[in-house]
Amino acid sequence: MKRDTSMDAVKEIMLTFAKSTGLLESGSAPKRYLWTDAFAVCNYLELYRQTKDGSWRELAVRLVEQVHHVLGRHRADSAKKGWISGLSEAEGERHPTCAGLRIGKRLQERRPDEFPDERLEWDRDGQYYHYLAKWMHALSCVGRVTGDPRYLQWAFELAKAAHAGFTHTSTAEEGKFLYWKMSIDLSRPQATAMGQHDPLDGLVACWELQAAAKRFPGVDFPDLGTEVTELTEMCRGRDWGTDDTLGIGGMLCAAAWLSQVMVEGEAASAGLLREVLDASTFGLETVLTGGQLELSGRFRLAFRELGLAIGLKAVEPLAALVEKNPAGFGDNVPALRERLHSLQRYLPLGEKIVSFWMDPVNQETGTWHEHGEINMVMLATSLAPEEFLRV
Repeated sequence: MKRDTSMDAVKEIMLTFAKSTGLLESGSAPKRYLWTDAFAVCNYLELYRQTKDGSWRELAVRLVEQVHHVLGRHRADSAKKGWISGLSEAEGERHPTCAGLRIGKRLQERRPDEFPDERLEWDRDGQYYHYLAKWMHALSCVGRVTGDPRYLQWAFELAKAAHAGFTHTSTAEEGKFLYWKMSIDLSRPQATAMGQHDPLDGLVACWELQAAAKRFPGVDFPDLGTEVTELTEMCRGRDWGTDDTLGIGGMLCAAAWLSQVMVEGEAASAGLLREVLDASTFGLETVLTGGQLELSGRFRLAFRELGLAIGLKAVEPLAALVEKNPAGFGDNVPALRERLHSLQRYLPLGEKIVSFWMDPVNQETGTWHEHGEINMVMLATSLAPEEFLRV
């Protein structure tokens, strides 16, 4: 697809999203969902970068404000009111992320006296750690583009809140873990397992924030030393391998961000970067041979596959970064070259996914409509991923 055609599609998608979720329309309650909104913020910033039209940047800023005022506060159907942090209106405005952010699911969270229902839990509100990590990235991007340190300050405060709220000690031998899902006020776990890649997402996000802080030398940001130390330990010796397309794409994005912070001088782990690239290669081969991308659209989830397409868009820029900045990777350059060369043979897979979901016929399936907004926004990111992939 030609670049101009791709950007036209991105513009159309993101304008439709702004209208359908209440970002542009006044008088109706905005419909916010943290994961989708994190990608959307980066898409608006990418449109601003490409067009130099300030209205796109304004939409990114407006979306951040709306997310904080909707997902940083209790639900409209909750007996509790105001900021989920419990802060006053004025203090909540200054620190909208200091107690995390709601997911934005359609159902109220499970009450403490309710028996868990695994199927129903997918539709219940609460907080997800990996969603918070994506929002930290989005805030960092807005801070970079606008030059306003408030956004990065909010990202740091969110990193502190997420780590404090989700971290628990399983046993003395197993050490610290992250709960998969927490209640809206971070007072109790809603799902006690740990997401496979949550520690990776958190660690890379913290490194990104530390690197981003160097752009604002006169600003005093919170210290993330404890968070980095504990997340590093959680990542040690983990098996990152997965055949989930969204998970593989997430790892490739994490590798892109990790490599950039290494070049920026953060003491990030080259060993972790190699592990993530190896796991991504293994996962891609499993997907390629498993035949899941040969099924009809009604048996597939677009947003999960588009996550892989976005991650694959990171491979070539990552390879170029290694070649341009060998000093940032030291003795790891030959090993990284080998891994990235192996990954490049999977690039047509990403283009195949994007072409499949660009087809209007495949957008008529029930699985597409069921997740319409997240599908459209991630499709837009897959067409123009540069801002999302930049730290």
